[in-house]
Amino acid sequence: MKISNRITGALLLGAIAASPAFAADAPKEKCAGVAKAGKNDCATKANSCAGHATKDRQADAWIYVPAGTCAKIAGGRVLPK
Repeated sequence: MKISNRITGALLLGAIAASPAFAADAPKEKCAGVAKAGKNDCATKANSCAGHATKDRQADAWIYVPAGTCAKIAGGRVLPK
């Protein structure tokens, strides 16, 4: 990999990490129906722990996303707090 590609990648990752949408204190919402299997953030009706969703896009499995993002994801639905 060229050094210029590495520098560009590092700068891009830094810009994304510094973005207000990815800030730790930015408002978040629960987004259901979009999590990959095993990547959900909390319990579902079928299990009691994070990371135990058994299939991709499981209807009751949710993840935290920056506020306003869930409505932009096909199949995503915002859960009440």
